[in-house]
Amino acid sequence: MSLKNFQYDALMRAYNQKQLRHKHQQTERIRQAEEKIPRLGEIRREIASLSLKKARLLLGAQQGEDFDLAEQIRRLSKERAALLQQYGYPADYLEMHYDCPLCKDTGYIGSEKCSCFRKSSVDLLYTQSNIREILETENFQNFTFDYYSSDLTDPASGMTSLEIAHNAYDKAWDFIESFQETPQNILLYGDTGVGKTYLTHCIAKELLDRSYFVLYFTAFDFFDLLSRNAFQKDRESAQMASFIYDCDLLIIDDLGTELTNSFVSSQFFCCINERIMNKKATIISTNLTMDDFLETYSERTFSRVSSNYIMLKLIGNDIRIQKRLLGGK
Repeated sequence: MSLKNFQYDALMRAYNQKQLRHKHQQTERIRQAEEKIPRLGEIRREIASLSLKKARLLLGAQQGEDFDLAEQIRRLSKERAALLQQYGYPADYLEMHYDCPLCKDTGYIGSEKCSCFRKSSVDLLYTQSNIREILETENFQNFTFDYYSSDLTDPASGMTSLEIAHNAYDKAWDFIESFQETPQNILLYGDTGVGKTYLTHCIAKELLDRSYFVLYFTAFDFFDLLSRNAFQKDRESAQMASFIYDCDLLIIDDLGTELTNSFVSSQFFCCINERIMNKKATIISTNLTMDDFLETYSERTFSRVSSNYIMLKLIGNDIRIQKRLLGGK
């Protein structure tokens, strides 16, 4: 998955800063070592002088007897290594050190991205997602069906809470595996505490680990950002608002908990409509029933969502309460 231009530029700036930092550290190590062992400075200058002399001889700019530059450098390097060892320095003390010796902190090995580049890109994407810390615990690895009952049945579908949870889990993985070829949208709805937010976090982590640009907002923060961008026009909110339309996956959690008015309704429609038109994936979770959703956000909005989103309903007893009754387990 390709990074956005601003993300790629941020990563390359970080690599450039690493190179400058390591060059500064190498310069300081050379200064300190040559101050303690003056002969090291002489060797460095001799190598530079021999290299220049060899170049001038090859170009015909200087007369004189030719010599084996590589052999001369090997001799001087051997003397330098012996001096470093004698004074208790490691053999590579004067060399440039790198965070990643594979790519020498360039991010590339030849024309291919280094493994450290992918790690750095994922780390950046996690930072920008707004949910780095929570995903350490709320992910598919820790997902459990233990809180969903096989006795509780949904009257509309005739499925049990456990069957519905398994269906939502499978649909979530389908969403992830087909994300690159056919990005889709999901509306998760149901009562408070049935695992809607947890499932969105699981999906977010999987896609972040695959280097997709995921943004998570609570409904309150989402509309607050759009309001600040519309009325205050500050640079930060403008940039974040642009990310809302451009990110690979937008997650709006707890829709319906915000203060709804005509501005909120119109902004919500514009956002989901533009993302649908641009084939950008969105996940929305809400405690609202579909009747309440229709009444709150207008028939036009409901129509766009119902015809372009996978509708996943979760039912069950409040998982938070179940955990408290089990002592937080």
